[in-house]
Amino acid sequence: MPSGKGLRQAGYYDCAGGGQVVVENGIAYIAHMKAPHGTSVVDVRDPKNPKLLATLDMPLGTHSHKVRVGNGLMIVNHELNHVDTNPIPSGWQGGIGIYDISTPTKPKLITKWSTSAGVGVHRYDFDGRYVYMSPTQEGYVGNIMMIMDLKDPTKPTEVGRWWMPGQHVAGGEKPTWDKTAHRCHHPLRMGNRLYTSYWLGGFAILDIEDMSKPKFVSGLDWSPPFVCPTHTALPIPHEINGRKYLLVADEDVFRQENDTAAFMWMVDITDERNPVPVSSFQVEGIVGRPSPTMTACHQPCEKVTGNEIPFAWFAQGMRIIDIGNPQAPREVAWYMPDPAKGASRVSSNDITVDDRGLFYLIDRVGGLSIVERV
Repeated sequence: MPSGKGLRQAGYYDCAGGGQVVVENGIAYIAHMKAPHGTSVVDVRDPKNPKLLATLDMPLGTHSHKVRVGNGLMIVNHELNHVDTNPIPSGWQGGIGIYDISTPTKPKLITKWSTSAGVGVHRYDFDGRYVYMSPTQEGYVGNIMMIMDLKDPTKPTEVGRWWMPGQHVAGGEKPTWDKTAHRCHHPLRMGNRLYTSYWLGGFAILDIEDMSKPKFVSGLDWSPPFVCPTHTALPIPHEINGRKYLLVADEDVFRQENDTAAFMWMVDITDERNPVPVSSFQVEGIVGRPSPTMTACHQPCEKVTGNEIPFAWFAQGMRIIDIGNPQAPREVAWYMPDPAKGASRVSSNDITVDDRGLFYLIDRVGGLSIVERV
């Protein structure tokens, strides 16, 4: 049975495993980890009785595990799935799919945008007009950052791009890292800045006052000595005690059982040209114990509503972290769903919150938990 402290289950939707979930106007958009499942559109206005409205499929060997919505549009990614051993369909290209969701029961494909080469698009942000994404492109090693304008969603137009020096091999650059270790995971916009996670390259703060020419402001890379890659650089939209902060989540992958498990960082960016880590947080019971990957930190809720940040903490379920004292983050509530059918443990992958204060926690193996405060 699910358990928790300060949180309890308000509803549950049995579905294939998901990589991301977003909720708008009582409708949940669930992006699935593995084909043939692509995207599910689910009515969650009654959290005790979620109802499937529509589905999109993906061909085997690929997946569409990320989704964003805004301004009547739904954006889904198209990417090769490295853990799917099925052959890739002939002629298939990665990128993004752009859908009209003015009628959520009938998502209508407007167009697809395809990358020039490689894996496709991983994760991204979308503000209703611009997509800030991480495509693979011909001539570059690993995913880069690209801004796409959807003013006319039938004709997606690239506005600008940025890459970590060393990625543009076609331009004569040479990476100083192994293979695609430094690659864009996803940017998050706040104002005229993009806070961009860059995997084993840490994070970069980019100035997009001129979107056609993104400029590097600063960044941090703590790998090494820490072995887990940087997954999310989440700007806190309000000041805390007169200072500005960036919450950074590393992803608990790419390590051995005795390596330090991934955790959360608080970084002071009051002087954005000199970001300074001021604290970290790890769920109790992980430090000092051997653990397999995907035990610890993964993804915060990117919709920030205050100083309490909901987190998907892989095998530790949902955690709410209070950052009101940025130098000493503390856990104030937790929720542990049951493992998905056939799974030995929980694998909480992504989380969001709706306007009613309900939390939506997707498991990468299966199931959407709808959670409320007690």
